[in-house]
Amino acid sequence: MPSSLLLLLADAVLLLHVLFVAFVVPGLLAIYLGGILGWRWVRHRRFRLVHLGAIGYVVVQAWLGAVCPLTTLEMALRAEAGSATYAGSFIQHWLQRLLYYTAPEWVFVAVYTLFGSLVLASWWVVRPVARQRD
Repeated sequence: MPSSLLLLLADAVLLLHVLFVAFVVPGLLAIYLGGILGWRWVRHRRFRLVHLGAIGYVVVQAWLGAVCPLTTLEMALRAEAGSATYAGSFIQHWLQRLLYYTAPEWVFVAVYTLFGSLVLASWWVVRPVARQRD
């Protein structure tokens, strides 16, 4: 496979990863803000289950010390294309690049766990509903 195609695929995986993070993090902010402002869509059970499952997956993965499969796939594609790769998790890599901040892996595990706890707490603070009529 041509290296340009491999790099394009790696960038697509990176974009998917960014979209995943953009769903999880702002999603939680929207849930709490929507609870305050009365946004009905933040109470939809399917949205909330997918959101909880997404962060749950990240937390369990962090507890197990596993690297995200999207990170692994992106790095494999870049390596196959002969391009530079990075070590560690996607979040750790980009936080280091954006903030020039280095932290041990346990800090990221703690942050993911705390964030997951906030998502779980949102089920009691901003209760989802089974069905809504729009």
